Amino acid sequence: MLAAGSGSRFGETKQFVDLRGSSVLERSVAAAGSVSRGVVVVIPPGDGPDGPDASDADVADVDVIVSGGRTRVESARAGIEAVPGDASVILVHDAARPLASHELFANVVEAVVNGAVAVIPAVAVSDTIRTARGDVVDRDDLRAVQTPQGFRADVLREAHDVARESDDGSAATDDASLVQRLGMPITMIEGESTNMKITDPQDLAVAAAILEHARMAGPDPEGSR
Repeated sequence: MLAAGSGSRFGETKQFVDLRGSSVLERSVAAAGSVSRGVVVVIPPGDGPDGPDASDADVADVDVIVSGGRTRVESARAGIEAVPGDASVILVHDAARPLASHELFANVVEAVVNGAVAVIPAVAVSDTIRTARGDVVDRDDLRAVQTPQGFRADVLREAHDVARESDDGSAATDDASLVQRLGMPITMIEGESTNMKITDPQDLAVAAAILEHARMAGPDPEGSR
């Protein structure tokens, strides 16, 4: 679970802010924990349960806490190194995506267990996309990639080892890119339109609205008795 961002665009460490009664990180950890034997959380360097941002509640269901690095790749590597060696599947998730469902996590795990080397959820792009030169890009060929991403553990470890030894990959925006550099296939599965990434303060309001809509659309507690 990658929660090591500084929150420079958000204005504070967004992973620790409240989202309808639970922090962004708490919600992400709960979804990850629903399909795994343990959760490793990578937090900002120098932070911790008693630090200025993270609270005891944020990490109550976390098995291991490690400090992140200067880049996303370094933070991911720190988390991967803390995963027990006997793990056969590793998921990498951005804590800033607190609405990823249990079902999405389960689908990613299932795809890896069934033989995929690397699995990424993705959704179709609905906007018209143009290049910086003004040329229209065929959106039918585009997909917006999400997390959690799932990997065969040995392949993910190798991908990070190769990137570190070659001093390459520091600019990679996801772990699937490192695996692809090994020549390994990437399997895409259907993501979720609600699996948004909290980047700006207004995103938090949108996420809260999505959660409220899901609550209102849920089963009637009186009718379910």
